[in-house]
Amino acid sequence: MSAKKIITQILADADITVNGSQPWDVQVHNEKAYSRILSQSNLGAGESYMDGWWDVEALDVLFTKLLSVDIESKLKKNALVILSLLKEMFFNLQRIQVFKVGEKHYDIGNELYTKMLDKRLTYTCGYWKNAKTLDEAQESKLDLVCRKLNLQKGDKILDIGSGWGSFINFAAEKYGAKCVGVTVSKEQFNYANEHRRGMPVETRLQDYMGINEQFDHVVSLGMFEHVGRKNYRLFMKKVNSLLKDDGLFLLHTIGTSHYSRSGGDPWVLKYIFPNSELPSLDKIMISVKKLFIIEDLHVFGNDYERTLIEWYKNFVSNWDKLKGIYDKRFFRMWRYYLNSFIGLFRTRRTHLWQIVFSKNGVKGGYQSLR
Repeated sequence: MSAKKIITQILADADITVNGSQPWDVQVHNEKAYSRILSQSNLGAGESYMDGWWDVEALDVLFTKLLSVDIESKLKKNALVILSLLKEMFFNLQRIQVFKVGEKHYDIGNELYTKMLDKRLTYTCGYWKNAKTLDEAQESKLDLVCRKLNLQKGDKILDIGSGWGSFINFAAEKYGAKCVGVTVSKEQFNYANEHRRGMPVETRLQDYMGINEQFDHVVSLGMFEHVGRKNYRLFMKKVNSLLKDDGLFLLHTIGTSHYSRSGGDPWVLKYIFPNSELPSLDKIMISVKKLFIIEDLHVFGNDYERTLIEWYKNFVSNWDKLKGIYDKRFFRMWRYYLNSFIGLFRTRRTHLWQIVFSKNGVKGGYQSLR
């Protein structure tokens, strides 16, 4: 069978018609797209979309339908995926190229993120339990983290992967904490230190392995996805050494729902998050053996779908203000990224976990908060 027939049949199985009239139907502009997608899977699909070879109105619905029929198993594992697996097998890229994700993703311009995110620039999943807006959902999440830690005035807290300072500023402002954040992004580092507004917070351009202090509590919100499974144990040992004996560690991370994923998606690795790897719960639990006691596990990945939808709305509505900085291909790349992640969370292929750990167990038991 030709590549066109194979791809057309795969799409038909997901209720998607080539050049059809439904919002999720693919409109093909270049026939070469079929062979590119068949030979390169999601990398070929993503790049051919970025190049304008095909279009679709409801990109999020397209991804939802494809993921619902397990599109990955229908396309043969291509050489690019195998190469990614081999690189992951023989190299510890997360430690060799510590600052690469900062340069590739977070340093592409604060203008983009100020237009896309909430007012605090919180680039992690919001908590929508009682929220109606993105700002409310992000403040609710930040407050939830503080409450789960039982944060007290004067507590010294470390945020590993602190971004633009969202959490450390909130914890200092609302709870009177003294905060240190570390990031591998120069843009985040500069922005965070310029916007601390005289509060007892400090952001450092530093790898987490270089920290050698003691903290009442440690948090990591949306950074563990860049650690890599070869380094999970190393990461947990480091956090253990930084945390006081009666302190708590809160890990907030995206994770895979069914399996431990190695190698990552070639398109995501190339264009969005280099050297990223989503953890699975079993790998996390193995990594904390004899280091931490698991006090609480909170799953709310459905909230990430809504968060991503709000980011996408903001990105599209502000494109006129951004297109002088970024080109049309970037627009298509970012659209593909946000909508593919919407599909992943909508189909429960990925989750969002908040896990609370203690070193020795909370006396009297830990009281879970939601």
